[in-house]
Amino acid sequence: MNVSSTNRILITGASGGLGAALARYYAAHNCSLLLWGRNHDRLEAVAGECRHAGATVTTRLLDLSDTDAAIAAVAADDAEAAITLALLVAGSGDIRAPGDRVEDAAQVARLGLVNFVAPSAMAAALARLMAARGHGGIVLVGSAAAFHALPFAAGYAASKAGLLRFAEALRLGVAPHGVRVTVVSPGFIDTPAGRANPGARPFQLQPADAAARIARAAASAGCSW
Repeated sequence: MNVSSTNRILITGASGGLGAALARYYAAHNCSLLLWGRNHDRLEAVAGECRHAGATVTTRLLDLSDTDAAIAAVAADDAEAAITLALLVAGSGDIRAPGDRVEDAAQVARLGLVNFVAPSAMAAALARLMAARGHGGIVLVGSAAAFHALPFAAGYAASKAGLLRFAEALRLGVAPHGVRVTVVSPGFIDTPAGRANPGARPFQLQPADAAARIARAAASAGCSW
């Protein structure tokens, strides 16, 4: 994959799991990275790895459940220097607690905020900025759960289904303005959140393998995976 050293790449969820794997992948291409995450120590550890690999790194501690703060941060970081590619990794995957018949209402609300509302709003903000410049790329990380009704994870599956539909519609809207929108819907990934899922995890990917596949998809002219 050809990644220019002039690219400024935003990666959310970079303090662990898939987001951290994406940060490491792009760091090897000597990019300027904006890494957002919720856990200060883990985020700084990932940033240190990326700097050691040759990347320029700026970090931001942020919880995507604060949508207003996320939108403001997009504007602030883009004003400093244009974001050329954004990989929006929002992977809150809480499932129904053992013994519960229905998911907790507060849990469903948080899943909707983190997995759908925040990344969709951020993508809209980024798309407007990129369309004004005539170029840019946005990758929204969904889940294969978007295609299934999961009784033990109704809120998660619904939030990812909403994100998928939003991404597909956004792609159609901004493609004429030079902005590529990609949505990826991976299955099981070997992360702490993924391992919390009950039962078998067929076709599970390692985070580094998933990151490489997502990067290839991002390099394509707006596609789904």
